[in-house]
Amino acid sequence: MFYDTDPSKSSRTMLVEDGGGRLTYGEFERFYESVSGLLRPGTLMFLLCENSIGAVALYLTCLRRNVVPLLLERNLDRHLLAGLIGTYRPEYLAFPADMEERMCGRGGEGEHGPAEEAAPVASEETERFGYRIFRSEAAHDAAADGLNSELALLLTTSGSTGSPKLVRQSRRNIQSNAAAIAEYLELDETERPITTLPMNYTYGLSVINSHILAGATVLLTKHTLFEREFWDFFRKEGATSIAGVPYTYEMLNRLSFFGMDLPSLRTMTQAGGKLSPALHKKFAEYAQATGRRFIVMYGQTEATARMGYLPAKDALRKCGSMGIAIPGGRFRLMEDEKTEILEADTVGELVYEGENVTMGYAACRADLSKGDERGGILFTGDMAKRDAEGFYYITGRKKRFLKMFGKRVNMDEIEQMLKAGFGEIDVACTGKDDAMRIYAAGADEDFCERAAAWLSEKTGIHPRGIRVLPIEKIPKNEAGKTIYKDLPDDQ
Repeated sequence: MFYDTDPSKSSRTMLVEDGGGRLTYGEFERFYESVSGLLRPGTLMFLLCENSIGAVALYLTCLRRNVVPLLLERNLDRHLLAGLIGTYRPEYLAFPADMEERMCGRGGEGEHGPAEEAAPVASEETERFGYRIFRSEAAHDAAADGLNSELALLLTTSGSTGSPKLVRQSRRNIQSNAAAIAEYLELDETERPITTLPMNYTYGLSVINSHILAGATVLLTKHTLFEREFWDFFRKEGATSIAGVPYTYEMLNRLSFFGMDLPSLRTMTQAGGKLSPALHKKFAEYAQATGRRFIVMYGQTEATARMGYLPAKDALRKCGSMGIAIPGGRFRLMEDEKTEILEADTVGELVYEGENVTMGYAACRADLSKGDERGGILFTGDMAKRDAEGFYYITGRKKRFLKMFGKRVNMDEIEQMLKAGFGEIDVACTGKDDAMRIYAAGADEDFCERAAAWLSEKTGIHPRGIRVLPIEKIPKNEAGKTIYKDLPDDQ
């Protein structure tokens, strides 16, 4: 597995924190030896994550020790966390040391902390890197409701909402996807990626997995792109790559990224949603002009992380495409569950096949004993088309459609149209049949009226079916994706 190290790289730096901490591959081996004996294989750990050495080292230790971690955002609401604990009954709870009072004490209204009745598991190594592990004294008996032997990791499908729906990932899923990513990105030990995404998000975790497989050095920071400390750390440690969702690249564009002095930067990768063609072109042209690589990728948590990528050499020629299948994977387009689409430029549901397709979902502790329910095949729920050369283009989500006076309208395409027509304004499209609602961040009434009229003219949708509404900020999760359910219910 990618987290098993060999003696030849023991002196190489594995992780660097922006606070000054460092961990070599050899030191991780000592961390593992110190911590693994305290953890019982075949058990479940809730790991509250941050981009730190302690969190990554614990995650890797769990994988090797056959302890299944559920990666959660460290600031998950305590009531939502308590609900997940009640649903899944983890044997272990791990969190940053600065959260101990919140996790183990009582809340402002005398509420119990999630780990108040748990017992600490002492380890000098976890203490050294600022993490605490607690074992539940009332832990569920694993023998009575054991975990599937192939289960390696659990990730949420909905960010910080606390939904009990989890994705079950196997060891084969993680290994195959990390290896495929390392292959098509041509990763080696000289790489130094900087974290721009949380490790509990599948894209952020895939950056860590694939680079550790390659023996590279991962630069861990909790700072955002908006903070000077992020860019100081970037330059000091010689970051070679940056990864981002569409929102990341929208922000980089506004931050005058193209004028920054970043001599160590080699590669920029993008996933987590479709980037507007205009921004795709702009970053691809920048990469070409400066001798760098810009690589658009496609993936889902249900496929471990990545399913497709657009080779850097095709970034401009195939602007707007998400590319081709990763090594070892295969795409096809389906008209329905049985009828494959063979013609070019015909829209259908994108279906993927590969070893990285995950085992299925879980909604309770008992589901963690289930085996593989997908058989390596994933109906993605994304609509796409394939050109004559075999490159795929996402056109929208299967369920992100409205019927507007008898006409089928893709809400994702509406968002892209507005962003292209009005200078990358942040918008979110929702609504119901014959009543489309578009929220525009920071807009005034004049803009809303102009945008609605423009959209009606461009699409032919009757004006009375379109309303553009101002909103202070589009709600997004920690990965930068729009949270549509949190938009105002103004229907």
